[in-house]
Amino acid sequence: MTTPDQPIARFADRSLHALLAEVLGPDRQVRVSPLLGGLTNHSYRVEAGSDVFVLRIARENTSLLGIDREREYACAMAAAAAGVGAEVIAFLPQQAALLTRFIAGRVLSDAAPLEGNLLARVATALRRLHAGPAMPGIFSAPQVIRAYHALAIGHGVRLPPELSSLLAQGGLLPSAAPPPADRRPCHNDLLSGNLIDDGTAVRIIDWEYAAMGDPFFDLGNLAEHHRLEASQEQELLRIYRGRAEPADLSRLRSMRRLSSLREALWGFAQAGISPMSYDFLAYAQRHWLRFLEAPAD
Repeated sequence: MTTPDQPIARFADRSLHALLAEVLGPDRQVRVSPLLGGLTNHSYRVEAGSDVFVLRIARENTSLLGIDREREYACAMAAAAAGVGAEVIAFLPQQAALLTRFIAGRVLSDAAPLEGNLLARVATALRRLHAGPAMPGIFSAPQVIRAYHALAIGHGVRLPPELSSLLAQGGLLPSAAPPPADRRPCHNDLLSGNLIDDGTAVRIIDWEYAAMGDPFFDLGNLAEHHRLEASQEQELLRIYRGRAEPADLSRLRSMRRLSSLREALWGFAQAGISPMSYDFLAYAQRHWLRFLEAPAD
């Protein structure tokens, strides 16, 4: 794996320090330390006196996954305006670097259940996001799945034979695509590590896949990543929409299954293009099995 120094070195130090000096002031002493995690970015904690920031630098080949760093920057700005994202301090497009203010709080964990007041805070954050400023771009899970499938095949990744058959049928929930008037700003990657809880509100980070899309994909994506039980899915809808209608619950579960398939294809694509030693194939297989085990409509 890439060592923490290498991404900073690719700035030739001058660009990095010029950025930090311009934004934070030339005379401020800056301390940079790596943050763990992140499969599409190198992340660093930047301390300047009492101020703390996060610097994210894109890893190699992430544009092949459909990640547009200019769009990510615009989406992060929109999320901050909606009150659900971190304040954006600076963006350096040539180096694909984004500097945001550090959010104090507890990063959610897969091991901690998403329930009670915590579930309410997450649902409230999503409601605010979906009612917030428009974002550039459009996210369509079926289109993303097909693009990742082609990417994986193009890089020689061995795929489950039934996966290609499924995609060839062309029936990836076509009814799930909302009409343009119903699209809302969405995050589309609600992993536990992208949610930070300060005990009062939940904030969302990492806007790489954000765009205008279907709010129910966010709800299903959240439910899948956090392995919500049926009662929790209903509670999520009650908090988010004020009620849990059968049709809404069915739509959430359809999107939850679609989210598993998207996650599996992301893993297969990463297995072909990423230079990291992370076991992307195991990740992909895990989500592929979740897709297969989920009840179909």
